[in-house]
Amino acid sequence: MDFYIKEGGVRTSFDYGQLEISGDEAFGFRPFQLMVASVAGCSIGVYRKILDKQRINYEDIKVTADVTRNADEANRIERIHLHFVVKGYRLNQDKLLKNLEVSSKNCSMVQSVKGSIEIEETLECIELSK
Repeated sequence: MDFYIKEGGVRTSFDYGQLEISGDEAFGFRPFQLMVASVAGCSIGVYRKILDKQRINYEDIKVTADVTRNADEANRIERIHLHFVVKGYRLNQDKLLKNLEVSSKNCSMVQSVKGSIEIEETLECIELSK
């Protein structure tokens, strides 16, 4: 990966497109936002693969990330709480929760920050009716 200085931040390019990074939201994504997005995106992606592989039906999955930062230590990320909301018909909450634990162990981003950032994952099931 190559990164280039630009006014107000840094720029890099990937096959998918260009990414602007800056501590000022007016010039790009803030580094902490990218870190949280990486953890959340990896987590939901691995979770989805596990559910799909087990042929568990769901209509939608949403993850809300709540971040705790420490202003006294360079505003570092101390904790990320990922709240998974799974919507579907005849959901088995115990099975969904067990799969969430498996996904955490198989998410490269969660494993990369283990010991540095506390990751908490919670699950909410919303039963849809026909």
